[in-house]
Amino acid sequence: MDERLDGLSRVLREHLGSVPFVCSPSAVVEQLDQVQVIAQQVAALQLALIRQADGLGIAAAQGATSTAAWLTGRYRMLPGTARGQVTLAARLDAHCPAAAAAMADGRVNVEQAHVIAKVVAGVPAEYRARADEYLADAGARFGLADLATLGEHILEVVAPEKAQARALAALERAEERAHAGRELRLSPLPGEGRVRVTGWLDREGAAVVTAALDPLCAPGGFGADRGEPRTPGQRRADALVEVCRIACASGGLPDNGGDRPQVVVTVDYDTLRDRVGAATLDDGQPLSAAAARRLACDAAILPAVLDGAGQVLDVGRQQRLFTGPLRRALVLRDNGCAFPDCDRPPRWCEGHHVIHWADGGPTNRDNAVLLCGHHHRLIHHSDWRVTINPADGHPDFTPPTHIDPQQQPRRNRYHRRE
Repeated sequence: MDERLDGLSRVLREHLGSVPFVCSPSAVVEQLDQVQVIAQQVAALQLALIRQADGLGIAAAQGATSTAAWLTGRYRMLPGTARGQVTLAARLDAHCPAAAAAMADGRVNVEQAHVIAKVVAGVPAEYRARADEYLADAGARFGLADLATLGEHILEVVAPEKAQARALAALERAEERAHAGRELRLSPLPGEGRVRVTGWLDREGAAVVTAALDPLCAPGGFGADRGEPRTPGQRRADALVEVCRIACASGGLPDNGGDRPQVVVTVDYDTLRDRVGAATLDDGQPLSAAAARRLACDAAILPAVLDGAGQVLDVGRQQRLFTGPLRRALVLRDNGCAFPDCDRPPRWCEGHHVIHWADGGPTNRDNAVLLCGHHHRLIHHSDWRVTINPADGHPDFTPPTHIDPQQQPRRNRYHRRE
């Protein structure tokens, strides 16, 4: 054994034996500080010797498959620890003289040296020396977590112009990957009456979608009733449907197979009238009679006559409901969603038959009211009722008893000009 190392080992054994007799707290701290420095110096010496052993091919000469495997067997290390020491020794020798010197002085510990060496290895060759010096100096002042954070932004310190270009290139690559990976899936769940919506958007597309949804899904905004019963997720779902409904009604979407975008519902007239049974969407999915009645309030109705085998015998001309002058008359009267306290504008509203047309209700202003999508659904699926007041021809809404036991009629004063 080298005499100097033998002497160091003997001194350390002597100090180890005297530890139980060190009573002063200040003496304990002082010796612990000294031992910490010595431990890092010993670790630095160990790494230098590992690097030397690796360079001399000692492992191969002794029949080991690698230096890491040799260390694992000879010194009973964990394989991961041995590999880490071999890698750190090589990096310190090749790229990190400042970190190695700081470790030899006890200013940087072995965990910090791992961080520094890994960061410097990832820096372009022309900036490694500056990165090594900066991080070795920082290691004497910052803990391991802070040092790792500094390492993440090392290019901003040693090469700010390079950091900006690299960050921009990384951002562009991420945007390309996000755009290539965009998708939207609509997966019907058998027997549940629901469709799972999943997918990915890039940031640009998500910003557009968010901008469209936000005005419609904020609490107290679109579709809000007293107390806002909907969860944030329900508000976003309602807003997505409403955005698509507005787009379909705008006339700005491209043709689809020669027709304007449309929701096609097939339903037996008796089912529609009696509200018992089911309708069918054009993709074969079932739809309740109540939902079909709601869709039929403001839709293009295309009557068809089928025989018992389902063969089409006759297809009539479509009847457009609440369009043209009639819709303009409703807009002039209601000025938007007529439901109490709703502020949705006319372009987001549908015409609703007070007495459903399937029940013999006429298609005229005295049997119609403008409702946004949420309140249209509410009228069809709750105990709220709407009537046209014969005194002035405006809609009155009667709440259910759990909201108002007296059931006093209410009106939307938001749109009124008087």
